[in-house]
Amino acid sequence: MASGGFGFRAYTLFDTLVWIACLNVLWIAFTVLGGVVLGIGPSTAAAHILVRDKVRGNAAPLMRRFAKEYFKNFGKGNALGLPVIAVGVALTLNWDYFSAGWDFGSQIASAGILMSALFAAGTVCYLFPMFARYELSLPQYFLMSSRFAMRHLAGTVILLFVTAAALFVCRSVPGLIPFFGIGAWLYVTGWLCDRFFTANDEAMSAAVDDAAPTGPVSTTTHSTEASLA
Repeated sequence: MASGGFGFRAYTLFDTLVWIACLNVLWIAFTVLGGVVLGIGPSTAAAHILVRDKVRGNAAPLMRRFAKEYFKNFGKGNALGLPVIAVGVALTLNWDYFSAGWDFGSQIASAGILMSALFAAGTVCYLFPMFARYELSLPQYFLMSSRFAMRHLAGTVILLFVTAAALFVCRSVPGLIPFFGIGAWLYVTGWLCDRFFTANDEAMSAAVDDAAPTGPVSTTTHSTEASLA
């Protein structure tokens, strides 16, 4: 019985690793298909939609579903991805400029840029998983992901640690990038965000139910935005 349980867990682990490797290859291929800059957003959106289905046990043909979600969300993916790329480039250029200076003003500016970069990275970790889960307007995705990052600092720190670990491993072993580097980060952050969002939704729903008056059943509906607050 124990060996059977171990065999099942080993098979599940191997199956997940293969799935992550395929997701990694698809993300790279479709990012290149979009000319890199115009492919990053749609590829990341499609990947997180598939990750959410995977962690919930909903199997689907990986390549076909990825392509479908990529082209379906090409516009929205770029509307989310291009501002992220622009902010990343701006922060990098400013960091390179101010970190080269040794005067007090430059050091203060460098510290401010570093804090802004950490906040932006935390927000991005939630942005695409939120897109895969909730129906919001495009500006609300940025607003709610940044608000969630600030309100749920423990989860944000975990996501930043996972991101830093992924970057460290990819820099130490560049050969992993074509096979697992990006896909593993997408899978782990998507898995974590799905649990963070679920726990938050359940907590908000319980709080609303506790605050509801007794008597006739209320027909008030709870908005998605409220559940993310």
